[in-house]
Parts: sequence; structure tokens; C-alpha cells
Amino acid sequence: MEIFIYVFAALFSVINPLGAVPIFVGLTQDDTKEERSRISLWTAVNVFIILIISFFIGQYVLNFFGISIDALRIAGGLIILNSGFALLTGRFNKTRGVNKKVENDAQKRNDIALTPLAIPMLAGPGSMSLLIALYQDYEALNQQILVCIAIAAVAIVIFLVLRSANYLSRILGASGIVAISRIIGFIVIAIGVQYISSAVVNILKTLTTV
Repeated sequence: MEIFIYVFAALFSVINPLGAVPIFVGLTQDDTKEERSRISLWTAVNVFIILIISFFIGQYVLNFFGISIDALRIAGGLIILNSGFALLTGRFNKTRGVNKKVENDAQKRNDIALTPLAIPMLAGPGSMSLLIALYQDYEALNQQILVCIAIAAVAIVIFLVLRSANYLSRILGASGIVAISRIIGFIVIAIGVQYISSAVVNILKTLTTV
């Protein structure tokens, strides 16, 4: 249960679906309620698939390019740190890879569930690198099952948040979403620092034993 809670909290903080609410509302403002629900569902499904692939296949990609897990933790930690600082300063739209050009392109698409919503806005490099690193920490089958359940739970929350995006936008308002995102941003920064520090400690231990 501890593994589930940790993975769920870490993924939810890094992905921060609440921060995607204003963007989702803007991109789907001309769609019907049924269409918004469909987009929300397929966005969540796409995020789940992308994260599962990252968790199980990411290690083989690292091995192919000869990248160590500590190097990934440092690189992923820096990305997560950048996302955290962006949440604190209210610049999280830019770090999600969604700018005015992307928004204009998305308005012309028939389906925006995969891109830009699922990737890069939600399932970005931060969440992917986090899961690749977690694969090294949880090698037992029962642990990996718990991680997959946590990923599924995050996908369900994403669906619920996006489906209620218009309602949340009215209730919380822009200031409310920014306030919550800043609190989450602090947690995200802590996660990034933890991954970088653990990687540095492992590298120093390796050097001292040589």
C-alpha cells in the first residue's frame, strides 16, 4: 500500500492534471459536453498507455543508448525541478509544451486527445523519467503490479478532472488553480531534489569504492 500511495502521489504531483484545466477548457470551448467527455476519456487512456510503456520499456531504451540510471535520475530530476519552479511561478503552460502555436494547431485538429493533451501536456518527460527510475526501485512482480495500479488510478483522476474541467474552472477560477498548482509545485521540487541527491550519492559511493 505504501508503494501505491508513493507512486500515485509522485505521479499526480508531476503530471498535475489541475494545471491542465485552463488549457483543456480553451481547446474544447466549442465542443459539446459529450465530445468533451470523449476527449477526456481518450486522453486518460493515452496517458495510461504512454506511462505503462515508459515504465516497462524505458530501461531497454537506456541500455540501448548506454545511459546509466543515475544519469537518468539527474536529468529527470532537473526536468522535474524545472516543472516545479514553473508551477510555483505560474509558468506551467510553457513547460507543458503548449504555446500559442500549439493551441492554434490543436484547434484545427479533429482529435486532440493524444496530442497535445496526453503528450506532451500530461505525460511529459518528467513523468516518463520518474517511471523509468521507479522500475529500478521496484523489480518484484507484486511491486510492479502496484505501480501499474497507481498509474491506472492517476489516469482515472485525469479523466475525472478533465471531464469536470469546465465546472472546476468556474468554481476554482484562475487564481484557485494557480494557488493549488503552486502547492503541488513545492512537492514536485522536493521530488526532483530527492532524485538528484540519490543519484549523486550513488555516484559518490561508486567512486569511493573504485
